[in-house]
Amino acid sequence: MSADTPEARMLCELATLTCPLLALGQAAEAADAWVKDGDAKGQLLGRWRTEVGALGRILVLRGFEAPEDLTSERRRALLSANPFNAGSVVTALEMDSYAPFPFLPPIRTGRRGGLYEFRTYRLKPGGLTRTLAGWEPAIAPARDLTEHLVVNMYALDGAPRITHIWGFESLEERGRLRAQAYASGHWPPKGGPEQIAEATSSLALPEPGSPLA
Repeated sequence: MSADTPEARMLCELATLTCPLLALGQAAEAADAWVKDGDAKGQLLGRWRTEVGALGRILVLRGFEAPEDLTSERRRALLSANPFNAGSVVTALEMDSYAPFPFLPPIRTGRRGGLYEFRTYRLKPGGLTRTLAGWEPAIAPARDLTEHLVVNMYALDGAPRITHIWGFESLEERGRLRAQAYASGHWPPKGGPEQIAEATSSLALPEPGSPLA
């Protein structure tokens, strides 16, 4: 896909709402109302709650065709006394801006397995170009695995990093496909792991009504 297409230019925001475990349902419903508000911009792509890794998190992924719409939504949250309608229960709020890797297809919503993995790699300075160069030729040869890739995207602010989201039916399927890809020699992307300074991973389940289900 050409980097000049509208899909390639879509930007994403991944918001992380941290709250007490018993307040996750309340925070999830509040965030859903926030992104569906009449004044809201962007397209809701998915909402999840973490189950393995850092717990007590609601994850909200949105796409924006225009950078100014993302900026407007960021300002709306920052200047609100009740961001994401969850100010009474949220103890921390992170909003990260990303651009999808330009050679990947647009994000396809719908059921993508039901178990989602969020992997974030903090990269060494200067490592993004080498990471992109390694990932592009690796996608097709590792198709059995990469067809489960929802999106990979690089951060536009903060430390250099990428976040990739995967959808699987189960942990068993995830482990089997990754093992097969490693054994084939097609994965991981050549030169990619050498650029990673720190890696984290969380497993999350989609909230009811999430476009990515």
